[in-house]
Amino acid sequence: ENTTQYHHIIMSDDNGGGGDDLSGLSGFFFYVFIVHPATAWILRPGRFERKKSIMYAIGFLATLAAVKTGMEMQAKGPNNYALLNVNRNSSPLDIKRAYKKLSLQLHPDKNPNDPDASSKFDRVKKAYDVLMDMEFREVYNKFGQEGINSNKRFDETQFFIELGVFYVTWGIMAYIMTAGKRSSLARQWTFTGMIVMLVLEISIMTSRGNPFPSWFLPQNTEYEAVWLMHTLFPALMNGCRSIGGYLYVDLEAQTRQLLTGLLEQNKDILLVLRDVQIGVQNVQANGGGGGGGAGAARLTNAPSLGGPVSRVTPTGKIKELQDRLHSSNSTVQQAVSQLKTEKSNSNLGFYAMILGYVAFSYIFSS
Repeated sequence: ENTTQYHHIIMSDDNGGGGDDLSGLSGFFFYVFIVHPATAWILRPGRFERKKSIMYAIGFLATLAAVKTGMEMQAKGPNNYALLNVNRNSSPLDIKRAYKKLSLQLHPDKNPNDPDASSKFDRVKKAYDVLMDMEFREVYNKFGQEGINSNKRFDETQFFIELGVFYVTWGIMAYIMTAGKRSSLARQWTFTGMIVMLVLEISIMTSRGNPFPSWFLPQNTEYEAVWLMHTLFPALMNGCRSIGGYLYVDLEAQTRQLLTGLLEQNKDILLVLRDVQIGVQNVQANGGGGGGGAGAARLTNAPSLGGPVSRVTPTGKIKELQDRLHSSNSTVQQAVSQLKTEKSNSNLGFYAMILGYVAFSYIFSS
């Protein structure tokens, strides 16, 4: 087990920041040209029920993102804390004890048959030297092994310049990928996620000392937390783009359709009112007596939009008008309720992200 672990460390020791940038770019193309079409196939209307389609799509995206990120983390190998089997809050004495134990196990004199024994021993020695030096340890926590290799130090101006370049670049790309009215919900989710990620990254990188509780991923650094957010962002953007497009409701088209329906119903009501008016006028013109037959005959020849009526009279036409008005009100109320429901659902994702960020901030600030 130790042989496999230290082999990964040796292979990942030379990894730099450029590799992370390339990984993020390759991840973007992977999600756009492979994952998005597969998700669109799952979300195709009529393939599954609406709720099942969303659940399947979310499960597929989450599983794929977890597997891909896990493989990348495995390729990077364990960090210095995991290598020495200590945590972020370990004292220099604890680190020294752990190093002494490992150095005895991995010393080349005790492993003459292992051609990589010297490299493994040197890697452990480097990890020990970094964690024992408090200045190097802080640099390693913030910038990883690349920060140690380049002798990097935290500079606020440089940090915000690099931060601006990253988020402006991804912001433009996200806007292009979510352009159009149909992607408005996806665009809202994506940029909300970017804002939350930006605030978290600033909080993590500008904090003095360790911003995480001791129980939260005790062997991982701030650099790895930021790397994880950057790695998962293409997956987030793709998921928002796929599911947001599927849940999109064109309120303008729905409103136009509703108004068209109301217009047609009003036309029907006007026709009924005209027939009632003509019938009443005929009854009045014939003195209210024998003219009833003429009025009935006139109404009988009028178009009956509500179906066959056993006795067509002015009273019957008024009753028909009332039925039509009740039907129209029911249809309008149903359409308005649907519009309100869709609007509420469209804002649910935004409020959930905000509440998630508040909860996250409260947990890590306590």
